[in-house]
Amino acid sequence: MSGPDTDPGTRSDTSRAVAFSDAIFAIIITLLVLDLRVPDVPPGHLLSGLLGQWPAYVAYLASYSYVAVVWLNHKAAFNRIQQTDRGLHWMNLLVLFSTALLPFPTVVVSHALQEHDNADQRVAVSFYALIGAALCATWLAFYHYLARRPDLLKGEAKNEFFRVERLRAVVGIVLYVLAGLAGYLVTPLVGLVIFLLPPVFFAVTSAGLYHFRLTRRIRHRTPPPSD
Repeated sequence: MSGPDTDPGTRSDTSRAVAFSDAIFAIIITLLVLDLRVPDVPPGHLLSGLLGQWPAYVAYLASYSYVAVVWLNHKAAFNRIQQTDRGLHWMNLLVLFSTALLPFPTVVVSHALQEHDNADQRVAVSFYALIGAALCATWLAFYHYLARRPDLLKGEAKNEFFRVERLRAVVGIVLYVLAGLAGYLVTPLVGLVIFLLPPVFFAVTSAGLYHFRLTRRIRHRTPPPSD
């Protein structure tokens, strides 16, 4: 394969990319919790104030779960990567860029739901869905790049893994687009419920959709223990 990235001087192991990415993920998760504050209520109303902040808790749960599965996906991917080149570094930085945006729409959704303005809530849910879909799109680009660069992968990883993983990213895009449309056109609550689905799907398949399908196939083929 020709091109500047075939130059050995542009390649390196994955240690620095993984360390840098883990630091970014840690910062993102820290930023998410900053929106959880002590409610400004008069004495004797702390319980009602805490309960009134439920949108902040839901937004935090959805975004924390999403960042958690992004980290798991990142770990699963880099466990199969032997070397990085400039293109892969840019793909990784793109994933980190979109992940780092999550605290912003999280705060927007939290505040809009607490203000009880339906129009703002619809916009906030749609905005969160847009960022979620954008993050899935960056993963799609990441997987697509690796599917075309098997020379960067470890020997045992040179199979259909990254080609199949693009399907996971497409599923995520579809779910977030559906959540945005439902939240804007129907009701914000429907969008919030759908927001919980992508993290669950990505968590179940965090080791990779290829691995998930292979594990299920092995389980179905394993005969039951004899008495």
